[in-house]
Amino acid sequence: MTEPTRPTARLRAEHLTLAYDRRTVATDLSVAVPDGSFTVILGPNACGKSTLLKALARMITPKAGAVRLDGAPVSSYRPRDLARRLGLLPQSSTAPAGITVGDLVARGRYPHQRMLKQWSVEDQAAVTGAMRQTHVLELADRPVEDLSGGQRQRVWLAMVLAQQTGILLLDEPTTFLDIAHQVEVLDLCADLHARKGHTIVAVLHDLNQACRYATHLVVMRPGGTVAAEGHPSAVMTAELIEDVFGLPCRIIDDPETGTPLMVPAAPRRPAAAGDAAVAHTP
Repeated sequence: MTEPTRPTARLRAEHLTLAYDRRTVATDLSVAVPDGSFTVILGPNACGKSTLLKALARMITPKAGAVRLDGAPVSSYRPRDLARRLGLLPQSSTAPAGITVGDLVARGRYPHQRMLKQWSVEDQAAVTGAMRQTHVLELADRPVEDLSGGQRQRVWLAMVLAQQTGILLLDEPTTFLDIAHQVEVLDLCADLHARKGHTIVAVLHDLNQACRYATHLVVMRPGGTVAAEGHPSAVMTAELIEDVFGLPCRIIDDPETGTPLMVPAAPRRPAAAGDAAVAHTP
């Protein structure tokens, strides 16, 4: 019997040990990011989600194992070469005081600049295109600090898009945003994935948002191990959520998208004395 063909993975982590000083976050952690996927990394607090993303982006160096991009260790790439292949939106980004939207997005072209190759028509086209995709072109002359949270997050995403990489790494891109802006940013990411073919890897906290937008889930448990991996409809079960998060729940179909929707179980409260008296009234 022929085994099903596995999707290719330009980016993969192989048997990583991840640690901060003497605190080990994960041991023997392996993850492959399917090409062309919208991969979401989920898990409880302190399970190593953001640490894994930082390792994929070469922001931290594994104590053991390797992260490979296109078959080569990411440690072997020169910074500019890596930045032309991987785009990273960190969890917390701070813009210089007074910088305009257009100038911040233009910084995404840094990996393409050279001593003898300064700003070009191609650079301007990349910046304009990135701002158009993220719907911030009309904000180009405004200071970033004057924008709303949702607008700022779209501007940072535009800067990453201006790098023109095939892989985008997003560390909790919806943190500190209200629900409307969360949906706005995730809708934009889904559109970039579906229409532009970007491979996206995002760390999210909201299970239902992850199931709605992801084509591939990596669910981590405390201790930095992978509890489940695959399409949301295949891996997201009530048993998995109770095992990983300690939360009893039901899984139903999202009435809008048909994707798995997690509904926490209602707490069992003892009946109040008044309720019992009413129940026994003839």
